[in-house]
Order: sequence, then C-alpha cells, then structure tokens
Amino acid sequence: MGDNGTSSFRQSKAGTVRRIRLENFMCHSNLVIELIDRVNFITGQNGSGKSAVLTALCIAFGCRAKGTQRASTLKDFIKTGCSSTVVIVEINNEGDDAFKPETYGSTITIERRISESASTTVLKDCRGKKVTSKKDELLELVDYFNIDVENPCVIMSQDKSREFLHSGNDKDKFKFFFKATLLQRVHDLLEMIDQHLKSANGTVCELEDAVKPIEKELNELQEKINNMKHVERASLELRELKKKLAWSWVYKVDRDLQEQRVIIDKRKSHIPVIQSKIDRRMEKMEELGDILAKKKSQISSLIGKMTEVQRRKDEIQHKLSSATKEKLRLVEEYNHKLNVIDNLFKRLSSYEKQVQEIHDRHVKNTQAEESQIEEKLRELEFEFENADSYFKSLKEEEDTLLERLNKMVIDIRNIDEEIHNCQKQHKELLDNISQLQRNQTNKVTAFGGDKVINLLRAIERHHRRFRKPPIGPIGAHLTLVKGDKWAPAVEQALGRLLSAFIVTDHKDCLLLRSCAKEANYNYVQIIIYDFSRPRLDIPQHMLPRTSHPTTLSCLHSESHTVLNVLVDVGNAERQVLVQDYDIGKVVAFDSRNSNLKEVYTLDGYKMFSRASVETILPPNKSTRPPRLCSSYDEQIKNFQSNALDVQKIAQECMGRKRQAEREVEDLHESIRNIKRECHHAERISVSKNMQLRDFKKSCAAEASASPASTVDEIHQDISKIQEEIQQKKILLENFKVRMCEAEDKANELKVSFENLRESAKGEVDANEKAEKDLMDIEEELHSLEEEKNYYVSVMSKEFDEIKNAEAEYEELVLLREASDKKASIICPESELEAIGGCNGSTPEKLSAQITTLDQRLKQQIPRFSESIDDLRAMYEEKQSMILGKQEKNRDFRKKIDALQKALDTRRTKYQTIANKLSRQITWGFNNKLENKGICGRIDVSYEDRTLSVHVKMPQDASNSSVRDIKGLSGGERSFSTLCFTLALHDMIEAPFRAMDEFDVFMDAVSRKISLETLVDFALIQGSQWIFITPHDIRCDPVDPDWVMF
Repeated sequence: MGDNGTSSFRQSKAGTVRRIRLENFMCHSNLVIELIDRVNFITGQNGSGKSAVLTALCIAFGCRAKGTQRASTLKDFIKTGCSSTVVIVEINNEGDDAFKPETYGSTITIERRISESASTTVLKDCRGKKVTSKKDELLELVDYFNIDVENPCVIMSQDKSREFLHSGNDKDKFKFFFKATLLQRVHDLLEMIDQHLKSANGTVCELEDAVKPIEKELNELQEKINNMKHVERASLELRELKKKLAWSWVYKVDRDLQEQRVIIDKRKSHIPVIQSKIDRRMEKMEELGDILAKKKSQISSLIGKMTEVQRRKDEIQHKLSSATKEKLRLVEEYNHKLNVIDNLFKRLSSYEKQVQEIHDRHVKNTQAEESQIEEKLRELEFEFENADSYFKSLKEEEDTLLERLNKMVIDIRNIDEEIHNCQKQHKELLDNISQLQRNQTNKVTAFGGDKVINLLRAIERHHRRFRKPPIGPIGAHLTLVKGDKWAPAVEQALGRLLSAFIVTDHKDCLLLRSCAKEANYNYVQIIIYDFSRPRLDIPQHMLPRTSHPTTLSCLHSESHTVLNVLVDVGNAERQVLVQDYDIGKVVAFDSRNSNLKEVYTLDGYKMFSRASVETILPPNKSTRPPRLCSSYDEQIKNFQSNALDVQKIAQECMGRKRQAEREVEDLHESIRNIKRECHHAERISVSKNMQLRDFKKSCAAEASASPASTVDEIHQDISKIQEEIQQKKILLENFKVRMCEAEDKANELKVSFENLRESAKGEVDANEKAEKDLMDIEEELHSLEEEKNYYVSVMSKEFDEIKNAEAEYEELVLLREASDKKASIICPESELEAIGGCNGSTPEKLSAQITTLDQRLKQQIPRFSESIDDLRAMYEEKQSMILGKQEKNRDFRKKIDALQKALDTRRTKYQTIANKLSRQITWGFNNKLENKGICGRIDVSYEDRTLSVHVKMPQDASNSSVRDIKGLSGGERSFSTLCFTLALHDMIEAPFRAMDEFDVFMDAVSRKISLETLVDFALIQGSQWIFITPHDIRCDPVDPDWVMF
C-alpha cells in the first residue's frame, strides 16, 4: 500500500473506516488495509480477493451471509483448510459526531469471529478493551452512523452493480432507487405495522364479543325490573280508573242533558227556517209559471218564423239553381256561336279558294270525266258518314265515362266518411274495453274513475270526523235484478245520480266537500239524507199503471238509504222502461198516466210530457260502457268482438277505397284518351264535310255553262256569309251582355242565400235556446215542487222529533239522579279531584281501559316468581362484573384508533416524501449531466414500480424529444448511469461508500471520464469512498485526497 497523503494530513471523520484486517477469510490468510478518509482505490486482477474486502465490511457490520450474495452460511467464508476466520474493522470516532466517546474513545474496533459452529461479534474501545458483545449495541452503532451495508449506495457489490447499474430494465432501476433512498425499508415497516394493527383489532373484537352475553343478561334483568314496576303502577291505576268510571257515568248524563237541550232548541229554531224555505219555493214556482207561459208563446212565434225562413230559403235556392243553369246555358250557347263564326270564316276562305280554282280551270280548260266525279263524290260521302258516326260514338262513350267518374267520386267520399266513422267507433270501443277492465278490477271506478278512488281514500283518512260514514258512489251499491237487459235504460234514467254520495247532515256534507277538494274531485254530487229512515213503502196507487218495469223495480241494494234516495231524489219509481221507440210513445203520450214522469227506451230515447207539451229527446251520440252490468267479461267480449268487426269493416272500406281510386285513375286516363280521340275525330268529320261540300260546289260550277256566272254566284255567297258573320258578331255581343247579367243575378242570389242562412241561423239558435230554457224551467218547476213536498215532510218530522227529544230529556233527568247516588257510595266527588278528575274520558273508554288493565295484570302477575329487590341485587352484581372489562375494551379501542390514525398520517407523509425524492433525483441527475452539456430527466412510477432514464445529447439540440438511454452509445450510457448513481448518492448520508467493479463494462475513454467524475464528486461530497476495480489506475500528478492499493 502506498500513501501519498502524509504531507497533507487531514483530521479523520467519525464513522469512516480506518483499517480492515482479515484472517483466513475467503482467499486471504492475513490482510491488513489502511484507508484514508477521502478516496481509496483497490485494484488487482480478477480472483485476487478485491471483492472479499467489501464482503468482510458487510459481515463486520452485521450483514447475514445471504445478504452478501456470496455464500449461504457464514462458515462458507472460512478459508479452505482453516477452522475459523476473523474480520476486524476499525472506524474513526472523533469529532462532534462521535458515538459514545466517553466509552469508546477515538477509535471503535468491531471484531467478528466465525467458526464452524458459532459466530460472535465484539466491540472494543480505542485501547483494544472489550466493551460489549451484544448485537443490539452493534445495531445502535450502525443506526447512529447510518451505515446500511445492504443499501446499494453504501456498498455496491459486483452483483448489485450488474443488477442495478448495468441492467436496462426499468423495474431493476426502480428497485435500486427504492432501496437506496430507504423508501423500501419505510414501506415494509408501514406494512408490518398495518398487519399488527389488524391483528390487534381482531383481538379487541373478540374481547368485546366475550362481554356481549353478560350485557344481554343485564338487559333482560333490567326489562324484568321495569315490568315489575309496571305491574305495581297498573294496580294503582286500576283502582283510580274504577273511581273515575263511577263519576264518568254521572258526567256523561250531564253532557247528554246539555246536548238534548241543544237539540230541542235547535229543532225548534228549524221550524221558521223550513217554513220560510217553503214560502220562497212557492213564490219562485209562481214566477217560473209566468216565465213558462211566456217561453211557450215565444217558441210558437219562433216556429212560425222558422217556417217562413225555410220557405224563403227554398225559394232562393231554387232561383239560384235556375240562374246557375241559365248562366251555364248561355256560356255553352256563346261558345257555340263562336264555333259558328269560325266555321263561317272557314267557308268564306273556301269560297275564295273556289273562285281561284274556277278561274284556274277556266284558264286551263280541263274537264274531268263524269264517272270519276260521281265515284269520288260517293267516296267522300262514305268517308264523311264514317267519320261522323265514329265522332258521335266517341262522344257518347265520353259522356258515359264522365257519369261513371262522378259516381265513383261520390262513392269514394262515402267510403271516406264510412272509414272515419269506423275509426271513431273503433276508438270508442277500445276506450270502453279499457274502462270495463278497470271496472272489473274495481267496480267503484265505473262511477268516477281514479278521482272517486282518491275521494274514498280521503274519506278513509278522515272517517273519524264523520258523524256517519258517507255512502257512495250510489252506483257501487246497486245491482240489477232482471239481468243486464235494462242496464242501458236504467243508466240513462239515473244519469249523474249513480256517481253521487249520500251524507246524513250538512256538517258531513261540508267535510265530504273538503275531502273531494283534497282528492281533486271538484264536481261531486252530494245528497243530504237521513240515514235512520226506514225503507219507503210506496202505495200501489202512487206507481205508474203499466205492465212495463220501472227503474226502481230493476234495482236492488243492501242499503235502504240508497233506495230511498232513488225514490225521493231520482223519482226512480215513476220512470218507466220500454223496449223501443213506438212502445215508448204509446206509454208516454197515449196512456195519460198521472204517476208517470219519464219513459226511457233501450235504444236511448227519453220521452216525457209537461202539461200539453210532449217532448222526445234523441239518444246521446256519445257511447259509454255499461256500468251496472253483472258480467264484465261478457261485455268485454262483446266490445272486443264489435271492435274486431269494426276493424274488419274499416279494412274492407280501405280496400274498396284503394280499388275505387285505382278505377278513378283509370277513368281519368280513359277520359283523356277519349277526349283526344273525339277531338281528332271531330276535326276529321268537319274536314270530310268541307271536302264534300267543296267537291259538290266545284262539280256544280263545272256543270254551269258559264264560269263567270258561277263566280258571281260564289261572290254572292261570300257577301251573304260576310253579312251573316256581322249579324253573328252582334248576337255574340248580346250574349256577352246576357252572360254578365246572369252571373250578376247568380251572385246576388248567393249573397241573399247566405244572408238568409245567417239570419236563419240566429233564429234557429234562438229557438233551440228557447226550447232548452223551457225544459230547464220545467225541470226547475218539478224540482221546486219536490223540494216543497220534501220540506213539508221535514217540518212534520221536526215536530215529531221535538216531541221525542223532550220525552228523552225527562228520562235523562231521572237517570242522572240515580247515577249520582251510586257514584257517591263508591267515591266522594272531592276525592275524584285529588286523583286528577275524569279529564273528559267517556265511560266506554274507561271501561275498555279497566278491562285491558285487569287482563294484563292477570297475565303478568303469575310470570314473576322473584321480588323486585332480588332482581335489583342480581343486576348490580352482574354490572360490577363487566364494568372493568368494558372500560379496558374502550381503552384498547381508543388506542387502536389512535394508532390507525397515526399510521394513516405516516402513510401520507411517506407518499409526500416519495414524491419529493422523485423530483429531487431528477434535479440531481440533470445537474450532473449539465457538466457535460447534456440534459435529461428521470420518471419514477410508484404504481408500476418502474424508473426510466431519458437524456438528450448536445447533437440533438434541434430535436426536442428526450431519448431512452438504450438508444445511446456505450460511453454515453455509462456516463448517464453514473450520473444517475451520483444523484442517488447526493440524496443519502453515510460516513463511507464502496463500489465494486463499477467500470467493468466501460471502454478506456468512458472509464477515464467516469473516474474523473467520481473523484470530483467524492472530493466535493466529503465522505470516504472505496473503489474496487480490476483495471490499472494511473494518475498524474499525485493528489493527496485519494490513495490506491
């Protein structure tokens, strides 16, 4: 060993290695190495034992054999042929950072002896005196100086160098970083603490579960104690209730007396009110009688006016039709005159041509043979007849097609209307089926739908507030007794009454109205009726004298009140049901039955007479499903069958419509073709006729002796034709004037017709309104008559009720005297006040409470065989047993929660430190690269447990991307890896560092750059460095801060 640092002696630092001595260790028999506190190089050939020095350091500081990756057991380090080995390491212990200087002095010697069967470690002071052989002292020393020999940044062996530095795997680099920064150690400690906490939590849960049976026994004892207290209180309460019951009967009679007096006074006050109502209705009936007479006279006058208006309407319509026909006739004649004038012009042109031809023939003096002329004449006549007959046949065919077309258009309109009606009917049938299915689920929905369901629910919620529960809807309480035959007529007769509700007094009416408002059922009909009235017995002479059934006879109900309302309000006993319209007219108008009010037919007609007026109301167009039928299934099947039939009819109609539209299109095409052919045939016929006439005239001209006379005749004909043309033009102008007059007349008639129809519409509306007002007046008169009779019967009933109430009041006075005597015997009234009085409790309520308490006491007393004092003693004994355990368990739980919270805090801090370290290594790495003009970054992923190194070389300045080191040259990659290692060294603190064969894969240039960088970093960093390399290290000049062995 050569030492060139004697001239520049430096003070040693605490924790640095001063001397290493090996005896029989691996390949060394006796080796002593003196180290300085700066840079130390150990060189030698392969197999000379360089790495054994680092292995000895690891063994001396407590590393296990497997941790060195050189052997599986410690005895494997003994040199072959020897029985034991000794490793002695002396470390400096001077300065402010010395470890227990009062004990060890300036030097600490660690001696590790290993034999075949044992291994010992001894710590000695500076004088070589043994201080301790405990391993804990060595661990404390290692922790104090932060000498972690398993950390690759403290001691990097050959295997770790190959594993971390020379591996291109990002996961291996991450392991190097994770272990060098001690993050792995912290992570393992946190995981171990988490496992211990989970184990402790399970133990505490077991302790808590062990206490639960005793807690359950305590709860059962407490329940028994509470039950015993309850029995004692119940016995006392039973005695007090019996005293209250005795006096509650007295107080109840007092309340009944007061209520009875109020009832009597109230009923007496009703008499003048009812009488005033009767008088008001009599006055109103007289007023309505006068109005009725005026309305009848008004309707008579309106009927006369309507007859006159209808007559005028028919007259104007007839005139309008005549004017329209006249206008069309004039237009057709005008067109005919135009055609005549056109033909005259054509004849004039033809005559002029004849004159020219005669002149030409006369000049040429050519003459045709007679036989040829006759033959041509016959030929022309035959052609004209054929053309004319063909034209007429085409005209007849055109008229036939037009007539068929108009008929088909009318048929299509009728089919459209039929399809619309079928679709409307089909929709109504589907709605009826849906309604019947809802009614089948709940019959009540037939009389109000979902609103009546909501109303019944509201009544159920407030049922305690009603004096008597309302009855309704009425239809839900009715059934048909004669089958479903009369169901439509019965439903039409009763109408809205089926959806009405019945209450017993005005208070219940107001309450029911509020319930209806709550259920959003705003227009519910409410009838006030006395529920206590028995079933009305209607004498036979008050019923209609007819063999046909009445509405009342077709209905059955379990409630007498419902049947009474049908009689008193709906007059169901006076409504007669018949089979059809003709029978209904006979029963309603011909029999003159005094007890008959209305007649209803199965097909929906309503017939009645008021005085001398006979009225027949047609069926309602809107169909609704039957609501009183006994079998919904049968009705649904009928509606479904009808819906299918209607759908089939609609489909058939649509098919017919499509067929008719195709036929109409074919007819249009045929008419267009016929018109074209007809026009062509007309032109041919006229042409043939003109040819024939011209030929005849030419023949006659040729037959004439003198061509000049023939020309004169033709000129005369031309003059006549010109005169005729002038006459026709004059007539044409007259026709124009007549056409304008006819059009003005038709327009005037249209305006008159529209005005008359508008005026008639007002009179028709007035007539309909008058008839409606007449019916309303008659209905109101009838209603007033019924109300008057009702109030008369109510007044009679009030007198009877007052008499009965006064008799009941006398009975209550006697009952009060008897009850007072009995209650005084049981308990004086003054004692009742001491126990709280009756507090408004009724005798029924008190009796029920006494019965309940008595039964409970009879059931509970035999269940308790122990006294309440014994139960309390047992409770206190068991409670004292578990109080200590519960307190301990709570303390354990608090400690575990505190530890868990601390663990979570440390995990957060660990994550923060890990993130800071990843940024710090990037900054250090980039700082080291800048010395050579290189830049880069390090990406650390704790999730994927990878660490990737990226660099950008100076020659890549134009490229902004950073390349992975795998794409670099060998020297660049070695230098980048070295910078990464030095950046890690910057992040840890240790008194010494050792690296074995760090430059084994470098070339000479890279090795020189790396060595210079390492030495510069070691000198700047200030700690002790030990480098082991198989290469020869030569350096000029001599540096006092490093030494080579």
